[in-house]
Amino acid sequence: MSDAILDKDLVIVRVAELYYEEGKTQDEIGALLGLSRFKVGRLLTEARTAGIVRIEIVHPRARRLGLERELRERYDLSEAVVVPASSDSADDLKRVARAAADQLTTLRPVPDTIAVSWGRTLTAVAAELKEGWARSVKVVQMNGGVSVNRRPGSASSLATTIARKASGQAVLLPSPAILDRLETKLAIESDRTVAGVLAQASEADVYLFTAGVCDYNSAHVENGYLNHEDVDELARRGAVGDVLGRYIDADGNIVDPELDARTVGISLNRLREATSSVFVTVGENKHDIARTVVSSGMCSTVITDEMTARALLEEL
Repeated sequence: MSDAILDKDLVIVRVAELYYEEGKTQDEIGALLGLSRFKVGRLLTEARTAGIVRIEIVHPRARRLGLERELRERYDLSEAVVVPASSDSADDLKRVARAAADQLTTLRPVPDTIAVSWGRTLTAVAAELKEGWARSVKVVQMNGGVSVNRRPGSASSLATTIARKASGQAVLLPSPAILDRLETKLAIESDRTVAGVLAQASEADVYLFTAGVCDYNSAHVENGYLNHEDVDELARRGAVGDVLGRYIDADGNIVDPELDARTVGISLNRLREATSSVFVTVGENKHDIARTVVSSGMCSTVITDEMTARALLEEL
């Protein structure tokens, strides 16, 4: 390396130290080093370009704008929101939930109707929404969620919380997610009340949903819809997880048509057709199902954590 290049590097480092570590203005640095203000500004730009200076915003509500741009371009999304990773999975969930709540608050025009799925992730989103986040929004449950094992379910309380905080109305779907018999499912969906809820969900302005993994910790196991043997069989058929209770493979195809026929809720094609479908996902265990959702066109917006975003951008 020549002395001229070495001297320039030393000047760049000194300029960066004075600006970022000592808080000097560009005019003050110029006076100290005998440089013009324009030259100081150009050297600061070179410091960032060369990687001598790396700027990181560490506030929990910060976003990874570069990753967001890459996700939009890779998957032809309308919007992507990526929050920085942390060392705590619970903190990651809180950050993503808060980002999703912020995103809902900034929707313009404010939707008249939002259709929501259910699960732990969206329960966290509902908790992060502030009172008065919108006005008079109707929140419609778009897939069944009544627990069949008498455990308290999150589906109805989630929709009710989102609606209450917007001084709106919750429209609940009074049905389990999955029925034991096809005849029962058909009878339930033919009921005027249930059919009316599904019709409203199908015409929503915005769809807010998450996805589950195909394992024993699934909310469908917890709520008594499936047992461990069911999960093993779904995994054997290639399931990477579920969206609205519908188990799909890596290409987004239904893995068990018979089970799917007993599942209550709108179709996955409705998500694909929607102008605004907002997918919220967080955590390493959901990387596979998240990739399937975004690559098969089920969402127009993805809200996630940094590690998931990087996994979605990896070449497979």
